[in-house]
Amino acid sequence: DLAEHDGPLELMPEEMYGTQLAPLDPECLVPIRGSNNGQLQGLAVLGPRLSEESYSAMDKRLLASVASQAGIAMRSIMLAEKMAQTMEAERRSEQEMQIARQVQSRLLPQQAPSLPTLDCAGKCIQTRAVGGDYYDFLDFGSGRLGLVVADISGKGMSAALLMANLQANLRGQYALALEDVPHLLRSVNRLFYKNTETSHYATMFFAVYDDEIRRLRYVNCGHNPPVLMRANGNVERLGATATVLGLFEEWDCEVVDCKLAPGDVLVIYTDGVSEAGESEDGDSEEFGEERLIAAIRKQQRQSAGEVLDGILSEVQQFSRGEQADDMTLIVARGR
Repeated sequence: DLAEHDGPLELMPEEMYGTQLAPLDPECLVPIRGSNNGQLQGLAVLGPRLSEESYSAMDKRLLASVASQAGIAMRSIMLAEKMAQTMEAERRSEQEMQIARQVQSRLLPQQAPSLPTLDCAGKCIQTRAVGGDYYDFLDFGSGRLGLVVADISGKGMSAALLMANLQANLRGQYALALEDVPHLLRSVNRLFYKNTETSHYATMFFAVYDDEIRRLRYVNCGHNPPVLMRANGNVERLGATATVLGLFEEWDCEVVDCKLAPGDVLVIYTDGVSEAGESEDGDSEEFGEERLIAAIRKQQRQSAGEVLDGILSEVQQFSRGEQADDMTLIVARGR
C-alpha cells in the first residue's frame, strides 16, 4: 500500500496489529523514494504526536520534503557503495574504471541551471578515471540557488569515495542552508570528520544566490579564493571565512554577503586550474591567478559557458595538454 501511495499514510492502530511495526505504535508512515525512479527505498515510522492531535496537511508536506531529501542522500550513498564494491571486485581493470567514471559523473550536475539574473556553467575535468573534485548546483526553489565547489585531499579512488561521502552529507541536509548556513556546514564537517581518516580533509566554497535581490551569501572553507570580476573590470577575491572541512571536530564559519550586478563574473575553481603547468619537482611555472584573471577579462562579455571554455582553453594551452590534477570550475555571470 505504501509503495503505491504518493505521500505520508495515516494509519488506524488496528491496521498494524500483528506486524513487525506494531511495537512502534505507528500512526503515520512516510515513504522514502529514489530520486530518479521513484521506487520505495525505505520508510519513516511515526507514532502519535505529543500534542495528541492528528497529523495536519502542513505536517505531511514537511514529512514528504524530509523524506525526499533522505531519498537523495540514500541514492548518493548507494551509488558510492556500488562504486566501492565494483572497484574491489574488478581489481582496477579498464572496465571497472569506466564504470567508476560513469557512476561518479552521475553524482555531478547533468545540466547547469538558469535564473533570470544569473547565467551559470560548471565543468570537472579529471586527471584519472575518477577523482576528488566536486561541484554542484543546489535548487532551493523560489529563485534561490546553491553553488558548491570542493576539493578532496588525495587522488584517485580514495578521493572519489570521499567525494561521494561529502556529496551525500551535503545533499542530504542542504535545505538547512535556507535558514542557517553555519548549522548546515557544522553538521557536514562533523559527519565528514567522523567518516574519514584524520589525514583527510576537503576545501569547499559554498554559496546561496538569491535571484530576487541578486545577493550571494557565501562561506569559503579554506578554498582557493574565487575571483569576482565586476562589470567595470575591478577584481575582488572571496577569501577564506573558515578552515577546511573534516580536519577538526570543533569547527565554525563566518557567512559573508555580496551582490552580483549585471555583467559581473564570478569564477569558482580548484587548484588544478591555478597550479596547471607546475611539475612535481616544482621547477616549471604554474598558470597562476594573474593568468586566470586575464583569461576571465578576455571573455568577460560572453556567456558563462563561453567564459568557462575560454579559461580551460587558456589553461590547456599553457600546460601543453598535460594535466597533473583535477580541474573544476563554476562560472556565474550576472545577466
